[in-house]
Amino acid sequence: MNIVSSAPRQIILDTETTGMNQAGGPVYIGHRIIEIGCVEVINRKLTGRTYHQYINPGMLIDEEAIEVHGITNERVASEPRFHEIAKDFIDFIDGAEIVAHNAPFDISFMDHEFSMLQPTGPVTANICQILDSLEVAKHLHPGQKNNLDALCKRYGIDNSRRTYHGALLDAEILADVYLIMTGGQIKFNLSADEANQEDGGFAKIDTSGLNLKVISASADELVSHEQRLDLVAKSGKCLWRG
Repeated sequence: MNIVSSAPRQIILDTETTGMNQAGGPVYIGHRIIEIGCVEVINRKLTGRTYHQYINPGMLIDEEAIEVHGITNERVASEPRFHEIAKDFIDFIDGAEIVAHNAPFDISFMDHEFSMLQPTGPVTANICQILDSLEVAKHLHPGQKNNLDALCKRYGIDNSRRTYHGALLDAEILADVYLIMTGGQIKFNLSADEANQEDGGFAKIDTSGLNLKVISASADELVSHEQRLDLVAKSGKCLWRG
């Protein structure tokens, strides 16, 4: 399995819903999306662009679902319906690769919402590539817990704000997890004028004449550094080790 995608533009996505179809199956008919959160990544760099929207589902939210995400019926009562935000959402994701944790869940809800548009909206797979970050995690860590909380703990990512599941917060956390899990944020924002491509894309800085103070790392800091490199090495080649 190739864990590093070649797609230049990725949308890290999460949704919250009114509940889950108790009958199971790939399509969760009978429930609706109530929140969408998206984070844009281009060439493995977070751009700062996001899409976030609460949605009035036109139905009651299951109590079990409220316990998970904390979104109440009152919270979404004055929000727009899905058909009112569909164009902006489709425009944001169109042509990108969607990265979602347990992607079949989110994609099935999206396709269900698109199918109810007038005229009928797209099938997600026809306008986007789809990558399931849960499958990537299972490939890298077989037999281990691979939910978002477990991955945050494994990769040392702070998820202390995650009291409830929230679509935008979870998408932001997943973006951090995905980039570290698949090799880190390896491309830096250097313009052509700032970078010398023949030297690996890094600009040379003239330090002649500077009196720079060198502060050596402590023994504890060196241990912490090696522990962090161990985490990076678990997901593939560690660039900071020979």
